[in-house]
Amino acid sequence: MANNTSQHILGTSANLLGFCLFVITALHIDNRTELHFIDELTSGVAILLSLSCFYSFISIRTQNNLREKRWENIAEYIFIISLSGILLIILLITFNIIH
Repeated sequence: MANNTSQHILGTSANLLGFCLFVITALHIDNRTELHFIDELTSGVAILLSLSCFYSFISIRTQNNLREKRWENIAEYIFIISLSGILLIILLITFNIIH
């Protein structure tokens, strides 16, 4: 197994997916309509994190070195986009609480 980052991406993506589901649940319990955009953004990030988990898992399980690297790269790119989305979600939640 040549890859090193797929195992880290898989575990971290799964944990951050739990964070996103917690945020979605908290927004639905609070039932605040002004946070609807944050809810939709969090749902999109949750989908991206699920895809990142999927591709990193496939990268770990494949026997073909070329495919392994390709799946790992896809997982990395999706993961960094997801991290950017989570940063945006945190900023939006923080500014909504302060405002």
